Amino acid sequence: MAIERSRRRSPGYILVVTNHAGDARNIRDSLLAMGPEPLAVEWVRTLSEGLDRLKTLSIEAVILDLSLPDSQGMETFHKVSISAPGVPILVLSDSAQEEVAQEAVLHGAHDYLPKDRLDAYSLPRAVQTMIASKLAAEMLVGDRERADATLDSIGDAVLSTDNNGRITYLNAVAERMMGWTLAEALGRPLAEVFHIVDRETREAAANPLEFAIEQDHMVGLSEDCLLIRRDGSELAIEDSAAPIRDHAGRVVGAVLIFRDVGQARALAHKLFHLALHDSLTELPNRVLLNDRLNQAVRMDVRHHKKLAVLFVDLDRFKAVNDSLGHAMGDAVLKSVAKRMQETLRDMDTVSRHGGDEFVILLPEIEAADDAALVAEKLLRSLTEPHFIAGRELHVAASIGISIYPEHGRLAEVLVNRADLAMYEAKKSGGRNYRFFE
Repeated sequence: MAIERSRRRSPGYILVVTNHAGDARNIRDSLLAMGPEPLAVEWVRTLSEGLDRLKTLSIEAVILDLSLPDSQGMETFHKVSISAPGVPILVLSDSAQEEVAQEAVLHGAHDYLPKDRLDAYSLPRAVQTMIASKLAAEMLVGDRERADATLDSIGDAVLSTDNNGRITYLNAVAERMMGWTLAEALGRPLAEVFHIVDRETREAAANPLEFAIEQDHMVGLSEDCLLIRRDGSELAIEDSAAPIRDHAGRVVGAVLIFRDVGQARALAHKLFHLALHDSLTELPNRVLLNDRLNQAVRMDVRHHKKLAVLFVDLDRFKAVNDSLGHAMGDAVLKSVAKRMQETLRDMDTVSRHGGDEFVILLPEIEAADDAALVAEKLLRSLTEPHFIAGRELHVAASIGISIYPEHGRLAEVLVNRADLAMYEAKKSGGRNYRFFE
């Protein structure tokens, strides 16, 4: 018989019990990352208020600070645990309370989380895993409709198995990500439905659900794992798994929460690239150049080598922008950047300093004459015609050169002195180079 999704109901509450307003605010903000329909957050400052909410609200999980105005330590945990049987509890701890938090886990808390990790990654991950574990257990006793609605509302994929590693549940997000429907996957071995490999080695990754059952606590998937979907396509994922316990506390299976992190990683890589590169030419910017220059200085100190910094400025470039427009000027800058890269060694760095200024790092040279030879090659290369949008354009440049260690031992000093030398080259008519004196 086909398995149908139940109609969605309003999810319940996450009860936050802490006297620290800052921690409560961080928790509330972090839990907004749990998807388009996050569970409602109810915050109270005292244990007595928390016990009252447990009686009057539908609480899915408790985030509990063990240090409250009216209760301290394990007594706090025990009172909440007795008042909310079956409700998972995530304990908050600071460095002074860590041992107590670990004791609470031994006595049935789902997990504990240091207060310095109340961020939009660690906290939602821990909360989602403990809620999924609780709801998967509820499904075992037939409360499927409410559990299904809540598991779909948390935004991440949820999968559960029994103790034999056979699929017992997929939420709608898991169905979409894996390419399997719940009806198709039900009862199948996990490895048949959830195929994960290491991104580098392509070897099968360890099964986190087996670890969760064997170790009887929450575990995470190793980094750089790929999910092989039913159609053979791949998704970069991250996940966490936790054991499922029945009302008697026996482990009866495991639940896995996972999410597609491919887009997030691609965006992070793009933002990192943009932070270190010029958006027009794709050349390293000042930040990346400065980092490479400092590294080169340290290396050359060790190897008793020299290095050179070349400051390149295009002659009369303003006339190009004024007469042909900024779009053509940008095209010229891109052509110049490409021409310089083709002229230099792979180990050299050419960066855009701003406008029509470029700074070049030549590491590991033997003598100043090596830098002079490179400057001459650059001047010849840049004066070759640039063919852009059907036009033949001619570009000239002035180059200033500073040498480490003769002209300075700091990156900023070397760049500034190459800049001064470039102005001397311009004063003498341009289309040439000068060393700093």
